[in-house]
Amino acid sequence: MARGKASYYGSSLAGNSTASGDPFDPSKLTAAHRTLPLGSRVRVTNLRNEETVTVRINDRGPFHGNRVLDLSRRAAERIGMLARGQARVKIELLE
Repeated sequence: MARGKASYYGSSLAGNSTASGDPFDPSKLTAAHRTLPLGSRVRVTNLRNEETVTVRINDRGPFHGNRVLDLSRRAAERIGMLARGQARVKIELLE
């Protein structure tokens, strides 16, 4: 389990290749993390409102700031962080 700031990918990156080889799709429940194995599933909880979403790690990053996770737009929407652009989150690796 980890805690930190998450942000989300802009739709302008749609179609770009991710580290897993998949094209980035903002409508899928995916995320980028620096070290978790590609294909891992994690539960992400927005600590401000306790909303959760399960995402699959399919990319590497974030590489700027002190963020721990970059979410797809759909995942960010599910946990209510679109308006602020980032959120303090808890990340739990699922088996």
